[in-house]
Amino acid sequence: MKNVLYIGNNLRNQQSNTSSIQVLGALLEKEGFAMYYASSKQNKVLRLLDMARSCISLSDRVDVVFIDTYSTLNFYYAVVVSQLCRVLKLPYIPILHGGNLPSRLADSPFLSNLVFKHAYKTVSPSLYMVEAFKEAGYEGVKYIPNSIEIEKYAFKERDFSDVRMLWVRSFSEIYNPCLAVRVLKQLQDAGVSASLCMVGPDADGSLEAVQQLAKDLQVSVRFTGKLPKEEWISLSEDYNVFINTTNFDNMPVSVIEAMALGLPVVSTNVGGMPYLITDKKDGLLVAPEDAAAFVGAIQQLVAHPEASREMALAARKKVEAFDWEVVKEEWVSC
Repeated sequence: MKNVLYIGNNLRNQQSNTSSIQVLGALLEKEGFAMYYASSKQNKVLRLLDMARSCISLSDRVDVVFIDTYSTLNFYYAVVVSQLCRVLKLPYIPILHGGNLPSRLADSPFLSNLVFKHAYKTVSPSLYMVEAFKEAGYEGVKYIPNSIEIEKYAFKERDFSDVRMLWVRSFSEIYNPCLAVRVLKQLQDAGVSASLCMVGPDADGSLEAVQQLAKDLQVSVRFTGKLPKEEWISLSEDYNVFINTTNFDNMPVSVIEAMALGLPVVSTNVGGMPYLITDKKDGLLVAPEDAAAFVGAIQQLVAHPEASREMALAARKKVEAFDWEVVKEEWVSC
């Protein structure tokens, strides 16, 4: 079995959702992998130093280094760690998470080459990113989808007598949480009985802006804060539409989870979303920043409940292919 050093955001606080390092790492441990992690340091400089220290101190104990790779400031963690791995002659595998990584490839070609041209392998959880990297000249990116343990997600048929929207993400500007509030307002203005629950931690101060917008528009929104996965899954039983309002995306686990639970998904048509959702077959895709398009899609779900339930069932069948029991073989052989 491989001994793996996993580099990523291992923070466990009220400002961050459960990260991929925590989910994938735990699953690999169950398969007998020896896993080491960096970093849980809150301070960004200390986090980087801890990542570097871990690479050096564990260089004779690990077979490979996984590096969660994002498009924003955290991209530079991948740059530093990957180059340190080269010096230490440690094989490393960038795992592509940032939905805006294609822009990073265009804006930082030199640094991108340093990270990706020398990687042992590069893994993408979405076909969208595989294609984007191929267009940028990076061949051979391995597709391993984000996975869930499907038995933990009980499928439930929904009624559509009213609109009960659920939004699950961290409150961050790139995920455009204010759009959800505007959708609620327009639905209510159109005479639709509608409610909205927003689940997630405040990542960058966006929560205050969303709460202020709800106050300004005079709509009531339920804010739960960060919830353990089991709690929001239980909460989801009370809702019948899942909305994903983001401006950038890759292959979000929260949307996969919603599809597994039987929640019809209405999402912005950005990044990897059209690779995950086939419009009008297993979800609905609308233009970003378009509250009216969201409203129209949601009204379509309510007006055609049988078609909506068939769509939800098709979504469930699709994400069953992302079950860990199916996906784990790709990681074991990686």
